[in-house]
Amino acid sequence: MSSDPEGPATTPAETTAESERHATWLELFFDLVAVVGIAQLAHLLHDDPDRGDLGLYCLLFLAFWTAWMCFTTYGNVAASKAHTRTILLGMFGLAVMAAAVPEIDSDHGRAFALAYVLVRFLASRVWQARGEVVVDWPTAQLTVGVVPWLVSLWAETPTRYWLWAAGLAIDLGLTFVLSRNRLLSRATEEWQDQHGKRERPSRTRPVAARFDPRHLDERLGLFTLIVIGESVALTVEAASEAEWDGRLGTLAVGSFVLLLALWALAVRRSCGVPLLGFGVLAPRFALPLHCLATGALAALAASLGGAMEQAEGPLPAKVRWLMCGSVAVFLAVGLLGGALSGRGLRWVLAVGVPIVAAPVVLAAATSGGYPGALVWILVVVARWPWFYDKRVVRAPVADRHT
Repeated sequence: MSSDPEGPATTPAETTAESERHATWLELFFDLVAVVGIAQLAHLLHDDPDRGDLGLYCLLFLAFWTAWMCFTTYGNVAASKAHTRTILLGMFGLAVMAAAVPEIDSDHGRAFALAYVLVRFLASRVWQARGEVVVDWPTAQLTVGVVPWLVSLWAETPTRYWLWAAGLAIDLGLTFVLSRNRLLSRATEEWQDQHGKRERPSRTRPVAARFDPRHLDERLGLFTLIVIGESVALTVEAASEAEWDGRLGTLAVGSFVLLLALWALAVRRSCGVPLLGFGVLAPRFALPLHCLATGALAALAASLGGAMEQAEGPLPAKVRWLMCGSVAVFLAVGLLGGALSGRGLRWVLAVGVPIVAAPVVLAAATSGGYPGALVWILVVVARWPWFYDKRVVRAPVADRHT
């Protein structure tokens, strides 16, 4: 039973077999708060963004996603024993981070860093009493990468941003450098040293934390779905402030259909990572792909909002490259996901490579065109995997049965 006076994050009725678990209302609430922060980040890419704006967006998005993933890991492993109060405190930390984004270059940046540090320490602390080692996603438990964030509290921009980047790079590096066996062995040695000194161990012998893969797939898919929903909301907001005419209508409908096409690749029969089947990759490899895909979706939302303001054309070069580049990154993750899911070399050459190359070619070759036309071409590119599977692959099968 949970020692949290406010009770566990889930009720006993929700404690079913691992394969039957679903995201709780509290987990959904947590996801919504995280996506609010991501929506704030999308505003960094409005008004003709430059490389600095894009770099800051990527940095802050990775910070939000990392904080979200730390608590998602905790909820996944702890299940009905997850403490409600702990998750609510993490939610409040993410809300502070979101509120700090608009004035991130000011002292609000220190508030952002402090909230991130506290969220990470809170997420790490829950594992001490559990006696488990998160071998599949060590970032949830290790806090070495938080040190540069602490130092940044006394730094000014742009040094502050470089320290944040260094901290996130340490987290990612440790995730891939430290193997499962090494993490578990080191934790066991520390426990044995404490036990050998005849001190009372602070916890039981450490064991590897076990992910519930189906629950994790659901959380990743729901997060992606919420990001797409927020992208639709941002696009609608931008369209509501523009002058309504035929070209805006063409662009608005095309933007909605484009987001639907990307939803179909990432959520339908997938775990939130485009074209990656369920349970194909271990978490430490699947999660970075999820981060890339959702980051690209949020950046696409910003570019679509900018396009609404330029519906009469031509689209500014930076907005055009942001739009096409976001789609290219998302579909590049899909290329990798499809290849790892066993679709074969023929699919990679006929589908994967073209859908990644096409947006880049469009960005370079469509200067001076109308945004609506560009968006509809991107719709065709995003639907090519579906068309290939339905018309090219299945057509010979149908012919053999006639």
